[in-house]
Amino acid sequence: MMHMLDHIDHIGLAVADLDEALHIWRDILGLTVTHDETVPEQGTRVLFLHGGNADIELLVPLGEETPVGKFLQKRGPGMHHICFAVPDLEAALAECQARGLQLIDETPRIGAKGKRLAFIHPKSAHGVLIELCEKKPDA
Repeated sequence: MMHMLDHIDHIGLAVADLDEALHIWRDILGLTVTHDETVPEQGTRVLFLHGGNADIELLVPLGEETPVGKFLQKRGPGMHHICFAVPDLEAALAECQARGLQLIDETPRIGAKGKRLAFIHPKSAHGVLIELCEKKPDA
C-alpha cells in the first residue's frame, strides 16, 4: 500500500475564461491569488489561489493545441487534475510503476513554481489525472 502521499497540494482546474474564473474563485469565494506564471513548456498560464489546506490552480491554455487547450475542447472547463505532495518523487514513481500504474512521466520534470513533478495517466486512475509533486523540505 502506498504510504508516500503527504497531502493534497492543489487541484488543477482548466478554464476557458480567466476573468470569469477569477470572478468566482477570487471575487466571490474570497481566495487570494498567490502566484501567476506562464509555463511555456506546457503552453499554459497558471494562477494559484490559496484555498485553506490546498491551493486551486487555474490552468489557462496559451493555444488550442496545448494539452490544456485540447482538454478544454474535449471536456470543457472543470477539474483537470489533483496533485499530491510526496517526500521523494523518484521513490513514488517507482512504487506507482511497480504497482502497475501507467505513468505519463517516468522521470520528474519542472513545472510551475520550479517544483519537480510527474503525472500518472488517467487510464490508471478511473479517468482522473494525478500529479505528484515533490514536497519541499520547508513545506
